[in-house]
Amino acid sequence: MISLKQLRVFSSIARHGNLGLAAAELFLSKGALSQALAELERQLGQPVFDRDHPRLKINDQGRRLQPLAEEILSRITDIEHLFDEQGAPSGTLRVGASQTIGNYLLPHILAQQPELQAQVRITNTHNLCTMLAHFELDIALIEGENHHPALLTQDWLQDDMLIVAHPQHPLAQQPKVNLDQLKHYAWVLREPRSGNREQFERELKPYLEPLGNVLELNTLEAVMQSAAQGLGLAFVSRRAAQQSLANGSLVIIGVNTHFARTLKLVWHKNKYHSALLRRFIALCQQHEKN
Repeated sequence: MISLKQLRVFSSIARHGNLGLAAAELFLSKGALSQALAELERQLGQPVFDRDHPRLKINDQGRRLQPLAEEILSRITDIEHLFDEQGAPSGTLRVGASQTIGNYLLPHILAQQPELQAQVRITNTHNLCTMLAHFELDIALIEGENHHPALLTQDWLQDDMLIVAHPQHPLAQQPKVNLDQLKHYAWVLREPRSGNREQFERELKPYLEPLGNVLELNTLEAVMQSAAQGLGLAFVSRRAAQQSLANGSLVIIGVNTHFARTLKLVWHKNKYHSALLRRFIALCQQHEKN
């Protein structure tokens, strides 16, 4: 009979791809992990990992097992805490967020329930969707588009993007500029596959050909700091730029186009919604109303 221990071992190895990291997470020896995994594969009659020492890479059979194993483990956690007096969901939620959300929205959401334990990974939309597809995250909050067929997306918050620059930038002296004027100036941009960059490529770049000097950075804060130092125009969220606009280190370059976008919640279509995950989604939706 397949045991919960075997499923926990499988789940941890699938996420880490490494016996040592899985052993540390589960407080077991590598020998105990190897034994539990071998027994699981014996009972299934199939290997669930391809061995490429020192890594174990989940194979097709393992990918079929993974959503079922994750659901069973989540349901067990719910059962274990079903009759807790406080009634608050327990456990640790693995949350991913793209940079505007992770830096400027997520802390306010988590502050609504400080007892909620979360492991947060902040990176670009493409990386988050890849992690969700491999069950490395429970949920992600993204700014860009999800292109992965295994994931489900729910619209969440409305946001808008701004073109900003140092207050002494030549365009800052003009009340409105045409988009084609922007191609004559340097830009400070996020890296490819980030939500910000995808929207820039889709809605602004066609007006900027040939695009001039570009400084590429992989954090939003670095983009805004560089723009504030006069290194170029930047394309950022109003939510992210709010403080810099208020203190005068950045100003909005006025254009005749409104750059809107929708922030989204994303999870794997086979992801079981535990009590903890349902509570977090409710917090996000409550933030939307506020």
